Amino acid sequence: MDNETVFVRERGKLRCVSDIVLAQPKPVTSCRRTNPFVPRKEHFVFTYNAEGSLRYTSKSLFDITLLFVADNIHHVDSLVGFPEQIGDKLFAAAEENRVFLNTDISPQALKLFSDAYGQMVLGSLCLRNRFPLLHERIDEIKTFHSLKSLDLFGCRLGDDHEIFQHLTTSSLASNLIQLFIGGNSLSDVGLQRLTAPIRMMKKGLDCLQLLDISHNPISDRALRYLTCLPKLEQLDVSGTSVKLGTGLKTTIRKLLGLSYSEKPLDTFDHSKCKTEGWAEQVINQWETNSAQMPKQRKIEESRTSALHFFGRQKFLKKVLKAAPQACENEEAKGERLHFCRPAANSPIPEKQVPHKTKSHQAEPCWHNIKKRQHESEGCDSSCPSPPTKRLSASALTSEDTDLLNSY
Repeated sequence: MDNETVFVRERGKLRCVSDIVLAQPKPVTSCRRTNPFVPRKEHFVFTYNAEGSLRYTSKSLFDITLLFVADNIHHVDSLVGFPEQIGDKLFAAAEENRVFLNTDISPQALKLFSDAYGQMVLGSLCLRNRFPLLHERIDEIKTFHSLKSLDLFGCRLGDDHEIFQHLTTSSLASNLIQLFIGGNSLSDVGLQRLTAPIRMMKKGLDCLQLLDISHNPISDRALRYLTCLPKLEQLDVSGTSVKLGTGLKTTIRKLLGLSYSEKPLDTFDHSKCKTEGWAEQVINQWETNSAQMPKQRKIEESRTSALHFFGRQKFLKKVLKAAPQACENEEAKGERLHFCRPAANSPIPEKQVPHKTKSHQAEPCWHNIKKRQHESEGCDSSCPSPPTKRLSASALTSEDTDLLNSY
């Protein structure tokens, strides 16, 4: 249809139009699966009649417009105010055209849908042991600011990963309820950095109810960093340097108001963790496309032989598969250390401070301790007066001050 004549039916009459310039089809890119040798049939529906003959009819104007907007989604300013049904169909059309596989367009397009439809785009994201996907699509993952559950178990985050700043943003913190960051080589320093915004600036993770920090080299001294989470109800510290004992139970009860669960909690079972939302298939497309990328690339014969000689490809495959299996083995054979908030009618909060006489100290100690505890072990016995709402400069250590300056 490059140089063909265009006819328009208007008011029952067919006339020729010569001044209309049709938009040329887009060149084939990584985000489209159109075969350049096959003519585009997007505007027609092909069916068979009763006699078995092929017939085609034109699509509705709505469907044609929907395809046009999906192809040019990166030019749309906002979808706020559009009905959910329209957003769902538009997202499905963009996904079918593989728009979200293009790294130049996908962050902007996903942010466009997330700003307008929030949790319907993606309410739960499971990236358990899928660290290559996290590192390759970090820009797109940051656009999901309405997540209620995020599983990053075994993603090799370390202590200073950039995803930590995204977790503590005001937009995500107001929705995130469940966070799984176990098996990430997270130390006391990393846990300090993760909770620094809420401890110092009162923003980030303030709605968190479930936290999994299992299989990380975390000591019991780092538990004081979790006192800034006012709604924390369930905690998993299995496979860490924390050892189960009477002292640990007492410390966690005083700091966080949580009690040790004799029975493992079902909420930390991976079988219930899954990705939910419109972008579920987009996540699968990313992983499938990432797995097929080495197959699509044509490597020179000499380079291929060299890689096979040195065993580089085989080594990478072993490394990628070894880490998740190691985490799963540790999780299976390790002791489960699950803590949860006791029921309202439980007498535990009354027994934790039987020697106190003042009425305001009868409440759980976790309610009063909202700031970072001093590093001295005797601060719990002294039990000073409740801190003021504004944190004084003397309560901050040099480590906290340096960390605050880095934000």
